[in-house]
Amino acid sequence: MVVALLPALSRYLGKRSGKWQGTVGAYELLARMADKAKMGTGSKEEESIKDLLRESMGKKLAGLIPIVEAGMHDLKAEVSKQASKTMTSLTTLLSNDDVATRIPLLIKTMEKPSTETLQKAIHALSQTTFVAIVTSPVLALLTPLLERSLNTPSTSQEVLRQTVVVVENLTKLVHDPVEARTFLPKLKPGVQGVKDRASLPEVRELATRALNVIKKAMGDDDGNLACGQIAPTTAKDVFGVVDASVSKNDLIGFPGDDESWSLVRQSIAEMVVEDVNQRHLPRVLQSSAPYMRSLLSKGKADAAGERIRDHFIDEDHRKFGQPIKPASGEVEIVNTDFSLAYGGMLLLSHTNITLHKGHRYGLCGRNGAGKSTLMRSIAEGKLEGFPSKEELKTCFVEHNQGEDADLSILEFVSKDPELAAAGKERISSVLSEVGFTSGPGGRQSERVGSLSGGWKMKLALARAMLMEADVLLLDEPTNHLDVGNVKWLEEYLRSHTEITSLIVSHDSGFLDNVCTDIYHYEQKKLVCYPGNLAAFVRVKPEAKSYYTLSASQVQFKFPNPGILTGIKSNTKAIIRMAGCSYTYPGASKPSLHDVSCILTLSSRTAIIGANGAGKSTLIKLLTGETIPQTGKVEKHPNLRIGYIKQHALEHVEMHMEKTPNQYLQWRYANGDDREVLLKQTRVLSDEDRAQMDKFVDLGDGKGERRIEALMGRQKYKKTFQYEVKWLNTLPKHNSQISRETLLSLGFSKLVQEFDDHEASREGLGFRHLEPKVIAQHFADIGLDPDIANHNEISGLSGGQKVKVVLAGAMWNNPHLLVFDEPTNYLDRDSLGGLAVAIRDYRGGVVMISHNEEFVGALCPEQWHVADGRVTHKGHLAVSMDRFEDSSRPNSSLSSA
Repeated sequence: MVVALLPALSRYLGKRSGKWQGTVGAYELLARMADKAKMGTGSKEEESIKDLLRESMGKKLAGLIPIVEAGMHDLKAEVSKQASKTMTSLTTLLSNDDVATRIPLLIKTMEKPSTETLQKAIHALSQTTFVAIVTSPVLALLTPLLERSLNTPSTSQEVLRQTVVVVENLTKLVHDPVEARTFLPKLKPGVQGVKDRASLPEVRELATRALNVIKKAMGDDDGNLACGQIAPTTAKDVFGVVDASVSKNDLIGFPGDDESWSLVRQSIAEMVVEDVNQRHLPRVLQSSAPYMRSLLSKGKADAAGERIRDHFIDEDHRKFGQPIKPASGEVEIVNTDFSLAYGGMLLLSHTNITLHKGHRYGLCGRNGAGKSTLMRSIAEGKLEGFPSKEELKTCFVEHNQGEDADLSILEFVSKDPELAAAGKERISSVLSEVGFTSGPGGRQSERVGSLSGGWKMKLALARAMLMEADVLLLDEPTNHLDVGNVKWLEEYLRSHTEITSLIVSHDSGFLDNVCTDIYHYEQKKLVCYPGNLAAFVRVKPEAKSYYTLSASQVQFKFPNPGILTGIKSNTKAIIRMAGCSYTYPGASKPSLHDVSCILTLSSRTAIIGANGAGKSTLIKLLTGETIPQTGKVEKHPNLRIGYIKQHALEHVEMHMEKTPNQYLQWRYANGDDREVLLKQTRVLSDEDRAQMDKFVDLGDGKGERRIEALMGRQKYKKTFQYEVKWLNTLPKHNSQISRETLLSLGFSKLVQEFDDHEASREGLGFRHLEPKVIAQHFADIGLDPDIANHNEISGLSGGQKVKVVLAGAMWNNPHLLVFDEPTNYLDRDSLGGLAVAIRDYRGGVVMISHNEEFVGALCPEQWHVADGRVTHKGHLAVSMDRFEDSSRPNSSLSSA
C-alpha cells in the first residue's frame, strides 16, 4: 500500500484540479490506511504487519502533512472536514506519548492558522517533558509549526524563547542522524536568525545552545555516520541483491517483459528496504517472490525470493550480531507473547517475556508505563500465556498496608490459608530467619500494627519464602529497608539460585548488585538486555538518569514558601522540640526518650536509623500527628508544614473515587487544610471541651467570664496577642490577651487552631481554588493535567498517587517540608526531579530515607536515631556531583 497506493494518492491530491468528490475519496482512503496501522490487540502476526505499515507511513508523513493541511483550508466544506479527519488519523502514526496529549491543539493550529493559535501551540510544547525517542513522524508534524514560529517577523521574544527551547529538547532525542539531516536543516536557519537578531541576551544564548545541539544531532558536515552508527539499507543495496539473484535468462521472455521487470524491480526494492530496516526479515520473501512469479520461469521466483531473504538475514546478523542463545543448561520457565491494557490505555502491545530459572530480571520504565500492572496481572493469573500457579508458583511481594493490626505476627502469618499447611514450627523458623525473634518477648509476639515500614516489608518477604515460590515478583522491595536489611535481601536473592525474580526498583545500587538481566519498556514493547543496570546503561546511554539525580526528564516546581513574621534569618529556629519522650501503648520501653532538636528555614536534615528505631515517631511528634508524653514541641505560630507520611498513599486512600483535582478542592474547600484538623494536637478531648466551659478572671475588675472564640490576632512585642470574644457579651467588650496568658490558662488547642487558620489563610492568599489553577499546580509537581482532571485516583500508578499527595502538601505554600521515605514509589526520573526541587527549595526540609544516594546529595545535617535516643551530626559535606547539573551554584544549601 505504501509503495504503490500512497504515491498515487499523493499525486492525485497534489494536482488540486479534480472534482471535490474525488478529493474527499482520496483523503478518506488515506485516513483508512492510517487507521489500519493503528496499534491494537490483534494477533501477533496482525500487529507485526501493523507495526511495519505504521513505520513505513510514518516516514512519508513529511510529504503527506502539507498535502492534508492544504485540504483543511479548502473552500469546499466537505473537503476541509474530511481533511481534518484524515489529519487526526495520520497523527496516530506518531506512537509518541509525549506529543499525544498535544495533538488536538496542534490540529486546531493547522485548521485555524493565526498568531494566537501558534503561540498557544508553542506554549503547550514548551510545557511538555520530552522523554521518548523522537522519530521522523514526530519531526514531520512539529517541524512546520516550529519553522513558522522561528521565521515569522512578528513572533514575540517570549515565544521565540519557548520555540528554541522546544527545538533543543526535541533535537536531543533525535538518535538517527539520517532523520536529523532530513528535518533539522529546515529549522537551522530560523534558529541561526534568532541567535543573530534576538533582542534579549537570554534568548540569543538559548538559540546558541539549540544550534549546537542541532549540529551534533546531524553529524559531521559531510554526512558521514557517527562512530558505531549502523548504516541503513538503501534501494541501491537491494537492487544489487535482486540483480544477483535474478538473471535476464530467468525471464519468460514475453514482449514487454523488460519494461515490466524494471517496474517490478523498483517496487520490490522499495518494499524490501522497509522490511530490512525494520528487521521484519521473514517478510522479505512475501515482498519479493509473489511479484516475480508472472515474469520468471516456474519455481524460479520463489527460489530468487529465498536467496534475497537469506542474504539479508546474513547481513542482519553481521550488523547486529547473532540472536542471543541461552547458555547451555539454562532452564526456560516462561516464554509467552502477550498484550496488556489498563482501562482504555494500551500499555504493552504484542510483546514477549521470557524468564529463565534462577535469573533476576530488573523491570525498568517510567512511572505510568505499567510495571506494577504487569506484575499484578502475573500474580492474579490474568497475563495471557503465563503459566498458572499450579504449574509455576508465583508470589507477589508488595507493600500491603491493610494487615490485621491487632494480631501478633506469628498469628497473622499462621492465619493465611496459603501458609497454614506449613505449620507453626516452620513458620516460626522462617520468621526467625528474616529477623523476627521467637519466644516470650520476641518480635513474633508483637502486634502487626506496631511494625515499621521496613519490618512490614520483611514480613512480606517471609511469607514469600514460606510459599516456596518459583517466581518472586518484587515491587519496590527496598522501600523502608535500612542499609543492613537491603544487604540481607541482596544476599538472599543471589544465594537462592533456584528462584527467578522480577524486580521493580528505583534503587540503582540494588539493581546493579542483584540483576542478571534488564527488561526495559520501549514503544509499548519489553526489550531484554543481558547484564545488570550498569551494562544496560552502557548500551542505552539515555538511561543514565538511573545513576544521576536529574530533572531533565521529570521536573517538579515547588512554590515559594513566603515570609514568616519575625523570622529575618534563615538560621533562626521555626520549630523546637525539648525533652520529649513517647511510648506506644503496650510497648515495654519508650520509642523516643528525652529528645531535643530544632529546625530552621535553611535546614536540610536527614533522620537516619535502623527499621523500628523510632524515626517515624520523631517525625510525628514534630508535625503534631502525635503528642509527646513528656517534654514539649513549640513552633512558630504562622508555620505551615507540608507532610508526606511513610505510607504516602494513606493521604488519599479514603478518596479513591475522586480525581486528583477534586481531592485538592475537597482538602482546601474551607480555606483550611482538612488534614491539619485531623492531627491529635488539634482534636478536642473531653478535657479540652471541659476547659472551654471554665470561667476566666483576668483581674481587670470585670469578674469571671467564659471564652466563646478568638476573633483576631496581632503582633505584640516579641509574641502575639489575641482578640477574645466573651460568651453572651457584645463585640465591643472583647479583650486583647497575650499568647502566654492564654496558654497558661489551658487554652493551647484554641490558640493552635486559630494559628493554623491564620497560617493557612496566609499561605492560600494567592491561591484560587479553581480547576484550571489546580491543574497547573499538578503540572508543576509532574502530574499531567489531563490525568489530574479526568482520572480517578484509584486508577493511577503508585508513583502518580505520590505526586497527588505531594501536590496536596504543597498547595498552601509550606515553610517546612517533612518527608517520611520520599523516595518510595517514585521512579528514577521522578526521583531526580524531586531531588533537584528539594535542592532549590527556599524553605526547610527534614526527611527520613534509607536511600544513601538521595540523602548524601541533599542533607548536610543528620540525626541518628538508635535505642530511643537522637544523636546530631551536623554540616557534613553533601555530594553535589550526584546531580547531573553538578556545576550549578546553589543558594539554598550554602545558607545551611
